[in-house]
Amino acid sequence: MATRRKYTSKRKKQTLISPKSFKWILGLFLLLITIVFVYQKKDVFLYYLGFKYKHATLTANQRKLEDARINDIVANHEGKIFGIDVSQYQGTIDWENLEAIEEQFEIKFVVVRATAGSKKVDRSFKKNWRNLSSTVYIQGAYHYYRPDENSTDQANNFIKNVKLRKGHLPPILDIEKMPKGQSMNKLKEGLQNWLTLVEKEYGVKPIIYTGEKYYEDFLRDDFPDYLFWIANYNPWKEKIEDDYLMWQFTEKAKLHGVNELVDVNVFNGNVEDLKKVCIK
Repeated sequence: MATRRKYTSKRKKQTLISPKSFKWILGLFLLLITIVFVYQKKDVFLYYLGFKYKHATLTANQRKLEDARINDIVANHEGKIFGIDVSQYQGTIDWENLEAIEEQFEIKFVVVRATAGSKKVDRSFKKNWRNLSSTVYIQGAYHYYRPDENSTDQANNFIKNVKLRKGHLPPILDIEKMPKGQSMNKLKEGLQNWLTLVEKEYGVKPIIYTGEKYYEDFLRDDFPDYLFWIANYNPWKEKIEDDYLMWQFTEKAKLHGVNELVDVNVFNGNVEDLKKVCIK
């Protein structure tokens, strides 16, 4: 009887989980972790999305979240000073009783909106500016720039209505919107024209206020000689950047003396550093 040959199987031993299956399992696991994290932090996500809507009413939980965030940021900036900025949207301010709730921070400077566009004067500017002059706060004024209005007219609007003196902050240009009727290059020309005219009037370089993304995409490289005040309300941002003069980290603070929510800013230094920035 012939002996049957034994052949070695050419099939490779199968692993328990193929590389393709492992990737799918890992992906599903990471997705599950993400879903759990987002669910646990849903209030923070919804709150952050709500930052774009000014003067919204906060729920008790949102108020708690924001107060906790303010406390964390204050703790992260020991040795630096804090201030607020206001406009007609804050209504009548009780300057004698102005202070942070539960003394979260001490207010050292206040910036008020003076003008907007070619013709508008903030409804509360004259009253705020007059009352602010009798306080101990370092004060400043800003112009809200409207991209599709004439830059010279806008500069003249600010100059006509704002009288700055020694000890005040330099004039501030607030640019937030994209142009609709002109190119970005034309907008930058208009911004430079405003800055040049205002510097000539007051003898000091203005400060530029804008959002972080706007700053990084359009302004940082083209306006290297100017100091920047940056707004970013991201709840995970913890500290001011080295190249910021000031950081507006919330627009939803609650203060004694103000009925509406208020913007709060941290200055990148102490009081003496801020005085060095002021008009001499």
